[in-house]
Amino acid sequence: GHPQANCGGGKSILPVSAAPWGSSSILLISWAYIALLGKTGVKRATQVAILNANYMESKLRDQFEVLYRGDLGRVAHEFIIDLREFKKTVDISAEDVAKRLIDYGFHAPTISFPVAGTMMIEPTESENLSEIDRFCDAMISIRMEIGSNDDADLAMLKNAPHTLQMIT
Repeated sequence: GHPQANCGGGKSILPVSAAPWGSSSILLISWAYIALLGKTGVKRATQVAILNANYMESKLRDQFEVLYRGDLGRVAHEFIIDLREFKKTVDISAEDVAKRLIDYGFHAPTISFPVAGTMMIEPTESENLSEIDRFCDAMISIRMEIGSNDDADLAMLKNAPHTLQMIT
């Protein structure tokens, strides 16, 4: 059984965080978000997240191989681009692409999970169209650098991110 705490009045509380130094207070953020959105808001947020991911996937599919599409050729709220071939052909890794995104002002998406050598892109329902387009444009620009035969372009990738001190 679970250890229980009796909070008076005969009510017992089951544990909500099993990690030794975990904080159950983090659950309040999720609960508040769901409570504030309500049933229809949660459904709408889910629809927008799925729409955003499919929009991005459609903009990037000609540039990058996308793993794990559904039966109808669509992705869910996230999609995975496969960067493993670039490591083999031009020695550019998922980490190189992630660091290069920093030069464009983006925090890198999840890399090498759940598949090593890939990047999982997960736009949320809160991303606006201009930011989504800006991210896609950055990824397309990085893909052009990868495909370039110019050593300077590949060096930009291998040496990213480029701090202000480095470029001045």
